[in-house]
Amino acid sequence: MRAGPNRGTWALLGETAGGDGPARRALILVENLSVPFDRRVWQECTTLRDAGWEVHVICPRGEKRDTESEAVIDGVRIHRYPLRAATGGPRGYLREYGSALWHTVRLARKVGPVDVVHACNPPDLLFLPALWMKRRGARFVFDQHDLVPELYLSRFGRGKDLLYRAVCALERRTYRAADVVLATNESYRDVALHRGGLRPEDVFVVRSAPDIDRFHPVPPEPELKRGKPHLLCYLGVMGPQDGVDYALRALAKLRDELGRTDWHAVFVGAGDAFDAMVELSRRLGLADRVQFTGRIPDADLVRYLSTADVCLSPDPRNPLNDVSTMNKVLEYMVMGRPIVSFDLREARVSAGDAAVYAPANDEAEFARLVALLLDDPEERARMGKIGQERISGPLSWRNSQAALLAAYAAACRDRAAVSAGDPKRAGKRPRR
Repeated sequence: MRAGPNRGTWALLGETAGGDGPARRALILVENLSVPFDRRVWQECTTLRDAGWEVHVICPRGEKRDTESEAVIDGVRIHRYPLRAATGGPRGYLREYGSALWHTVRLARKVGPVDVVHACNPPDLLFLPALWMKRRGARFVFDQHDLVPELYLSRFGRGKDLLYRAVCALERRTYRAADVVLATNESYRDVALHRGGLRPEDVFVVRSAPDIDRFHPVPPEPELKRGKPHLLCYLGVMGPQDGVDYALRALAKLRDELGRTDWHAVFVGAGDAFDAMVELSRRLGLADRVQFTGRIPDADLVRYLSTADVCLSPDPRNPLNDVSTMNKVLEYMVMGRPIVSFDLREARVSAGDAAVYAPANDEAEFARLVALLLDDPEERARMGKIGQERISGPLSWRNSQAALLAAYAAACRDRAAVSAGDPKRAGKRPRR
């Protein structure tokens, strides 16, 4: 059974969806992941659908899932296009983003007029088709999943080159074009207010949160531990800034310096650093005790997390990670797992006492904290309970639903609903 909005959220639904009038139409643009694989975007889609919106999504096709060009899933209309991920430096990104923009505009023409165009970054280029749709009467909601300038610094470490100045300029243009901004946490909201120059009433915090109806513990399966007493688990993207290399070096220290061989580790996920991380585990002599699964079905992911004794969040401190909310931390929490993390600002905001924190980028201390938790099952259980309570309380998706619907209500407050056949609409919003 789907968890519905709370009473306060339902009060927004009539205003957002237009009461008994024609259904409003939203078009969500995504370039980074396919949908519904992008869990945040899918939760936003279903929240809007339940509020009475007609929801369309334009996104890339997936490689192993979400492969159909057209799909209607649970009432959400999804339009997908072929996209080859960038390789070979700037030219590769230019080719990827150029192709994505062309397909996005092509499919947006097919969808027709909408009340809201909702663009999810990265990259900060989707304001271009959003501006085209704004000229046809749509409102632009910018869903800032990542701070792209900080992402660039964290991956490439260059702060004064032409590409860095370009990504900063694109972010400014996106902020300037947006009617409403969705921030994933208060740190991102501060950036939108101070760097983006937006008004407080135009920026809404819509936190990502696991779907507690889909993500819940199942009985542990000891065979997943490969004959060891303990299972360690990492879940997430494996890119240069995600810290899988820190986790592997910490596990090598756990074995070599602390003498702990009573564990098996599983790393779930994929990314452009996946092959390099598999090779690093081999060089560290961890190939016999570290398993890389790649992306796996949700049911298998739940099995691993339900069996794990300790979960790893090894994101190093860098300009992006310190202010970003990590989805893996929230998913560990909903499964009742204790977490070892580096000491990052937003990691503490999310996990609180559901995690223990090593000084930033200190692999030896990270390993020591893993060992302490392995030796203390009562503390692991206490931390796991704290995490579940936080996810069902202050970090619940119900709170994010209310914020999302409030943002849409603000964007559409002075507009009548568009119909699919109307090429133009009246009722301009006053300029900021």
